[in-house]
Amino acid sequence: LLKRKEHTLRVYSPIHQFFYNTVHPEYSTVTDVYVLMFLADVVDFIIIIFGYWAFGKHSVDTNITNTISKNRVPKAFLVMLLIQFSTMVIDRALYLRKTVMGKCIFQVVLVIGIHIWMFFILPGVTEIPFNKNTVAQVWYVSKCIYFGLSAYQIRCGYPTRILGNFLTKRYNYINLFLFQGFRLIPFLIELRAVMDWVWTDTTLSLSNWMCVEDIYANVFILKCWRESEKRYPQPKGQKKKKSVKYGMGGMIVFLLICIVWFPLLFMSYVRSVAGNTNIPIFATITISLGHYQPIFTAQSTNIKTLTQSEYNDLKEKFKPQVSQKIEDFEHEDIANVSFNEHSIALWTVSPPNRAEMVRKMKNNTQISIFFSWKLQRLALFTFRHLVGSSYAKLSISHDKLSIFADDLGSVNCINFKITHNSKKDLSIIVFNDKVAPEGLDFLSNYGITGLYVSVVLVIGKFVREFFSGISHSIMFEELPNVDRILKLCTDIFLVRETGELELEEELFAKLIFLYRSPETIIKWSREKTS
Repeated sequence: LLKRKEHTLRVYSPIHQFFYNTVHPEYSTVTDVYVLMFLADVVDFIIIIFGYWAFGKHSVDTNITNTISKNRVPKAFLVMLLIQFSTMVIDRALYLRKTVMGKCIFQVVLVIGIHIWMFFILPGVTEIPFNKNTVAQVWYVSKCIYFGLSAYQIRCGYPTRILGNFLTKRYNYINLFLFQGFRLIPFLIELRAVMDWVWTDTTLSLSNWMCVEDIYANVFILKCWRESEKRYPQPKGQKKKKSVKYGMGGMIVFLLICIVWFPLLFMSYVRSVAGNTNIPIFATITISLGHYQPIFTAQSTNIKTLTQSEYNDLKEKFKPQVSQKIEDFEHEDIANVSFNEHSIALWTVSPPNRAEMVRKMKNNTQISIFFSWKLQRLALFTFRHLVGSSYAKLSISHDKLSIFADDLGSVNCINFKITHNSKKDLSIIVFNDKVAPEGLDFLSNYGITGLYVSVVLVIGKFVREFFSGISHSIMFEELPNVDRILKLCTDIFLVRETGELELEEELFAKLIFLYRSPETIIKWSREKTS
């Protein structure tokens, strides 16, 4: 027993000593590589989104937009996204709590788990060896970079003070545009602020926390603009240059005009220039007399597009009634569907219905004839015709049709045929709207009205908010100097990190009073005098 205990200690002691020295180094320069770790995780996230098919079993569809458009979510895709997102949340929590031991445990668990999954589980699920799975290799390399950064963070320790966003460290155009792009990502600002509030010691409520974050963001943006004005001053009394007016103003005018006319231009472009011809490949026609079961059913794959001469003859034949309608289509968009005169199905009629039918025909009773058809073509447009709307455009090539049946009253199963005065097979003319190219069909399916409602009006609402209500924000936007306000915000962050929570509450009250008092904010935003 003693020998076994000594052997266990010889194995355990070096491992324990290694992790203890890692978490408690004698000396190390505190560093902050959380941003780089976050970017590595974002790269992994993007690889999963666009290469999810490499992590599942028998994933044929490699286009995630096509998969989601079919309202299907692959299990491998969902599980990996959830795991990746969860690790990013845990990493943020450890960073805010500055827990090096927790980060070390998380690192060990993650390294072991990912290597087991990557080299043992994944090849068995996908039936593809790791050395032949290129997407998995790229994802693994990115994850190894994350592991290296995490190990460096553990070795050096977390920073004792976390002040603001890393994009707000400098006041230039690059940081300004990156920060504004960061704020445009849906739910990212809100999620980050709530997580920071949850895992940071503070006396502020969530609403007060959000208030400080919003003020700090606005003041940072103003600071960047004031610095740019100092670098590129505008002489007093000098009119704006034409390059600025026609450059920025002309671009805005062009964009607004494009937004207004986008639906009409897009639908016209899709239907005429970029649209693909997609004529039917299979057709079925059914004829019924009154309320009885169909008496004639025919199917056809004899579908031919019109030649240019046939197209011209068609326009001449129907001129001037529908000539303009025909000119909306090109000759390759019009198909001639020919049916055989014999029905492919027997009319199985019950004796009472058969007797009633015979009686009506002998008495020359008027019976309505109903035509129905189904047209099938490639892509997503199956069994519908074939235009932007939900109804069909159909033209029967012969006006007078005659229906024949031998000895109508003596049999139960009757085979009908349909003829006409020209003694040719029945044919119909089908007009096909062009279909949008792959990748644009999701927009064309909305139609002109749908695009105006879902795109133009929504964008117009955001544009209107940008151009209206400016007068209400003058007091907070037109500040000549924001250094004092910016320093007050950073002081709140600093005393929070040092644990001076009572002082944090007092500084927050000072900030709120500042924004409630126009006179005070005018004094605080004056240019510094020498």
